[in-house]
Amino acid sequence: MRLKDKVALITGAGNGIGRETAMLFAQEGAAVVVVDVNDDAGGQTVAAVEAAGGRASYVRADVSKAADCENMVAQAEKAFGKLNVIFNNAGISHKDDDDAITTSEEVWDLTFDINVKGVWLGCKYGIPALRRAGGGSVINTASFVALLGAATPQLAYTASKGAVLAMSRELATVHARENIRVNALCPGPLHTELLMKYLNTPEKKQRRLVHIPMGRFGQAKEIAYAALYLASDESSFVTGTAFSVDGGITAAYTTPE
Repeated sequence: MRLKDKVALITGAGNGIGRETAMLFAQEGAAVVVVDVNDDAGGQTVAAVEAAGGRASYVRADVSKAADCENMVAQAEKAFGKLNVIFNNAGISHKDDDDAITTSEEVWDLTFDINVKGVWLGCKYGIPALRRAGGGSVINTASFVALLGAATPQLAYTASKGAVLAMSRELATVHARENIRVNALCPGPLHTELLMKYLNTPEKKQRRLVHIPMGRFGQAKEIAYAALYLASDESSFVTGTAFSVDGGITAAYTTPE
């Protein structure tokens, strides 16, 4: 088991990448703290983990709120005695996110509150817990759009993920001598509710697909396997990376037909 005796906290674990990662981490021996703002979805993830023979607990948290983030870390240590992995995965992509001209200030602020402030608060309260455990791994969900501009404008989201990448690099440097690794996981376009709600027409889907050399959207479980590597001791010399799992989209200038 690749995460035997480890405790992992995953935000946004009620669905998508978060749920798949919770299932996989538990399968690999970790006790999992499932964090979400949706109690039903979070409870379903815990039930699925336990039904498969794993250990999990649920904590409700709005990651844009400091008190909630402080509490989720405290509850992880209370439930399982320590914290070895924090996966700051919770994020949004707002349907009204567009270019600089048409994106509203409200959409911009909401996106940054969850996608950037939420990651910062997870690190603010999570990193001291990793110190108490003797070290560990921080995984922050960024995106391929932290490295490339998106063909379909989603400026607040793109800027927020660029901020996550920059934050992760600096934290990796700051904490490198403390046995604490920090990496930004950069998924490509995925067949998840988050993206499909945004790419809501065949034309929008095709506009994104044409740039992916593999010619398909990724699956949440494929990102979970990358998170497993970053969480495990197998990645003990990996820190400060933009860890791309993207079907080749960031490597491609043009895509063959």
